[in-house]
Amino acid sequence: MVYAVNVKTGSLIWNNKAGIDSQSAVTGSVAVYAGKVFVPITSTEVSAAVNGEYNCCTSSGALVALDDHTGKEIWRHRVITEPAEEVGKKRNGKPFYGPSGAPVWCSPTIDSKRGLVYIGTGENYSHPATNSSDAIQALDIKTGKLIWNFQATSEDAYNVACPVFINCPEKSGPDLDFGMAPLLVKRKDGAEMLLAGQKSGVVYALTPDNGKLNWKTRIGKGGMLGGIHWGMASDGTNVYAANSDNNVGLDKRDSSQKASPGIYALDLFSGKVIWGTEPPACTDKKNCFPFNSSAPAAVPGIVFAGSLDGHIRAYSAANGKILWDYNTARDYGMVDSITAKGGSLDGPAPVIADGMIFVNSGYGMFGQMPGNVLLGFAAQDRIKTKSKK
Repeated sequence: MVYAVNVKTGSLIWNNKAGIDSQSAVTGSVAVYAGKVFVPITSTEVSAAVNGEYNCCTSSGALVALDDHTGKEIWRHRVITEPAEEVGKKRNGKPFYGPSGAPVWCSPTIDSKRGLVYIGTGENYSHPATNSSDAIQALDIKTGKLIWNFQATSEDAYNVACPVFINCPEKSGPDLDFGMAPLLVKRKDGAEMLLAGQKSGVVYALTPDNGKLNWKTRIGKGGMLGGIHWGMASDGTNVYAANSDNNVGLDKRDSSQKASPGIYALDLFSGKVIWGTEPPACTDKKNCFPFNSSAPAAVPGIVFAGSLDGHIRAYSAANGKILWDYNTARDYGMVDSITAKGGSLDGPAPVIADGMIFVNSGYGMFGQMPGNVLLGFAAQDRIKTKSKK
């Protein structure tokens, strides 16, 4: 469902259902441009498939454009164009359906100059695999027509039933989504690039007009919980990527490729790694993982990034040196006498505004440290200025 709400009163202006499959869901923020609300559609079939009695799988990722005044649907792009049909039998004799999956987990990216909207897609949930999974797609803003498709990984069919339950596809995995919103960046020379990081641990630089690959650079081993998850940041000189490589879910197909969690800076012109900084080890806390999954944020000279160990850190944009480090994984006394807890930093990037940095702390999935606090940090010069008033 999508809702338009009056910001002053909270009253409902309109609502409409954007997802049409029974398991449709929305996990990425909508984007609003030129009278349209662009809604990314994913599907919870990826987890429903763990039940062997579930008819796996029929849904498709999508991008839906709604009228921003009325909520009426303008166009719908289904990532998998063909409808699912019976493609085989499971061990319990019930049918397998496909193709399916290719969810759109994250917010779409608007390119007003070219009249395009970009999305990243995830893996197929069942066979047959499609060329639209694990891909970056460019759509016409006005019509939703597919302009180009860049697929990074083919034949990737995976769901939570893998590797042992009935609904796991034969020859499954390795689950290498594009889970982040593609990043449209202008380099110092004025050229524009579309950047995307994949759970494979690879960063791609594409030409926005046609999806042509300019360069790609591997910074991690990748896997179900490896690689680049939520987003990247850029200052026009470098692109900054957080590589998770959580050892709970690594791609084990290539034993020669070692896990390399950390924050990385890549040159926008060549893709060369300028620096990489591993998170400090943590051995003193329960459920503490020294991996970088949450998206970074960049301001001139500094990159801010959170870690699954609960730390928010500031890195030098020049060399990756850690300039500031704060452990959010602790108890906080509230004015209402309720104790709040910090935990793992995962998901969206820190928000930076008016000399403040805002961080949400606590992410309990996948064995990580849960928590429930929103923290605000002020620059030292701002604190001193306020204290004089």
